Amino acid sequence: MLMETTRVDEKSRILLVDDDEGLRGLIADFLAGHGYAVFEADGGQAARRILEQERINIAVLDVMMPGEDGLSLARSLSGRLDLGIIMVSALGSETDRIVGLEVGADDYLAKPVSPRELLARIRALLRRQHQVEEADDVATAYAFDGWTFDVIRRVLRDPANVVISLSEGEFSLLRVFIERPQRVLTRDQLLEYARGPDSDAFDRAIDTQVSRLRRKLASRTPAELIRTVRSEGYMFLPKVTKR
Repeated sequence: MLMETTRVDEKSRILLVDDDEGLRGLIADFLAGHGYAVFEADGGQAARRILEQERINIAVLDVMMPGEDGLSLARSLSGRLDLGIIMVSALGSETDRIVGLEVGADDYLAKPVSPRELLARIRALLRRQHQVEEADDVATAYAFDGWTFDVIRRVLRDPANVVISLSEGEFSLLRVFIERPQRVLTRDQLLEYARGPDSDAFDRAIDTQVSRLRRKLASRTPAELIRTVRSEGYMFLPKVTKR
């Protein structure tokens, strides 16, 4: 079902795929009220028909559905660079989120889903899609020591191609390191680059974030990736290449 108040061509198009008609309709009404063209499908077969006929920007997929589940559908759609995928599921553990990201989802939300949070995630994903469209000449993914880091999809993969979950702070910090490899960065520099010049966080917060990030990297590779430079700061050691 398409819900619209203005010309569809002027809107971002969202596809909701969920077998719960009541919940699907509630979210569809909310998103339509915020200016989106919303399509609804009760399963994979209906979703595929819509995707063949319409230009969809983001598909919001429920994981647990009869017939083809959301993970299978996401896996088959993950090769479409023009389509963002957000998974929603009652299965909200870290393992479940990682599985969702590994099959190609851009984001993962645990049920019960807050319509306002879903709206915020949709807006963020649309912004990232726009950044890719407007900056094709700018690197959006990096490789180092067998790892890959996609700053648009916000996915870090270890040398075995396994997705590593990062907090918002860890993601921002790793991006700072990767964009400035093999140079000493002071705590003040890391704080400013990662959180902005107006941040009032203490130096110790950066030390804690570095420690957590270092543990996650060390759990997958024996090589030292982040070195502490006494009295100065930290250095990201690997050579980084753009992809």
